[in-house]
Amino acid sequence: MKQKKNQFRRLLAYALSWVIIFVLSYLYWVVWTGYYAHTIPDPFWNKGNWVVIGVYTVITYAFMKLYGSRNIGDYRVVDIIYSQCLTVTMVNAFDYGIISLLNRWFADIRPIILLTAFDFLCVISWAVVSKYIYSKIYPPRKLLLIYGDHDPDGFIVKMNTRRDKYNINEFICATEHGLDAVKKKILEYESVIICDLPAAERNILVKYCFEKNVRAYVTPKLSDIILLGAESSNTFDTPLLICKNRGIRLEHKVLKRIMDLAIIIPITLLTLPFMLVFALIIKLGDGGDVFYKQKRLTYHGKVFEIYKFRTMKMNSEQGVAQLAKKDDDRITPFGNFLRKTHLDELAQVINILKGDMSIVGPRPERPEIAAEYCKVVPEFNFRLEVKAGLTGYAQVFGKYNTTPYDKLKLDLYYIEHQSFIMDIELILKTLRIMFTKESTEGIDANQVTALDSPFSKNKTEIKIIDDDGKMKVDRIENES
Repeated sequence: MKQKKNQFRRLLAYALSWVIIFVLSYLYWVVWTGYYAHTIPDPFWNKGNWVVIGVYTVITYAFMKLYGSRNIGDYRVVDIIYSQCLTVTMVNAFDYGIISLLNRWFADIRPIILLTAFDFLCVISWAVVSKYIYSKIYPPRKLLLIYGDHDPDGFIVKMNTRRDKYNINEFICATEHGLDAVKKKILEYESVIICDLPAAERNILVKYCFEKNVRAYVTPKLSDIILLGAESSNTFDTPLLICKNRGIRLEHKVLKRIMDLAIIIPITLLTLPFMLVFALIIKLGDGGDVFYKQKRLTYHGKVFEIYKFRTMKMNSEQGVAQLAKKDDDRITPFGNFLRKTHLDELAQVINILKGDMSIVGPRPERPEIAAEYCKVVPEFNFRLEVKAGLTGYAQVFGKYNTTPYDKLKLDLYYIEHQSFIMDIELILKTLRIMFTKESTEGIDANQVTALDSPFSKNKTEIKIIDDDGKMKVDRIENES
């Protein structure tokens, strides 16, 4: 019964996604056959027109998959609308380039702009109606949260931001109640979350959920991330997983550098007028420096000076290394705009051209802050196996104030799975998060680094669960 329900859930989401793809393709068909097909020097026959529509449909599907705009059940309606509008913009811009090539000169852009406007209306209507239908048929999942010695309050706060999808009805401590009691409780739910349990207990519960066909969400440990990137060996009749600290392969390093230059040089030329305007506004604002230079860490712990457009008042840190806070009064009005749109990081094209950074890689940390993180998470330096990046896996899927342990998990996943295709995907996905508030959310006002959990009652107590399930506790002094 559960399997049939889940299969229908996927079928419903799949059907709804193809409705909007069909609508967008039909609107493009109207514009193409009604205008562009007659203006190109060598018009297509009927089969050629069908190929053009087919190409448009394939590109639309690809961008929807890239930006997750088809995932009705996974995202909030506002996120779906944003992703769909970004998809439509990218697809129509890409297709306009194709039409201009066929036209042998820049084609009339007005029909594409009109098409994009109608597309926006369609995707907004579709997202609202589809999300309503999906939510009525499949309300939020009722979940059982299973935890160990680690206080799950912070994780619960994160899950509660998506009450439209997840509803934690009950939580139980496996350490306090024992595995037998937990197993009985699991049978009352279709889905459970296993949060930071010791490996032995977690493995028992994961296999039990698998046996009883109960969906299990598991928070991974660092060893799990490493295993996800392991190679399989079938030399013997017993499967083997090979875990290697490979870093970045030489051939990938060369390709990555070529890709960096091939992308960053045109971007620098295209954005140079905007950067000059930014520099003028910052200089006229208070007469201070245009760029903010700061020491950061990159490949194998090498220290370099990163460039950013200055977004804070001059001498705002007063010698104390700290992250930006929520509603930080040190940020200038124009600096606030630059930070929210990530445009302050546009100056890092200088670092990429110099070879200090790559376009894609872990976020470069300050040596002082990285040292504090390493006191609590000794493995934090695993991130230095590749060159620091302007964007990256943690930047796309995390937040500015993501905890060091979670940031390490995201970066380690990238390091273990990095590829040319993944880099391209992350670059394109960066466009999706540029204007999202969560990605630029600062730390709390009484925090200095992201070590302090904003959800804990004692802001100076740091709790990290290591791979053996033992709790590490550390304390740091907050700025008075």
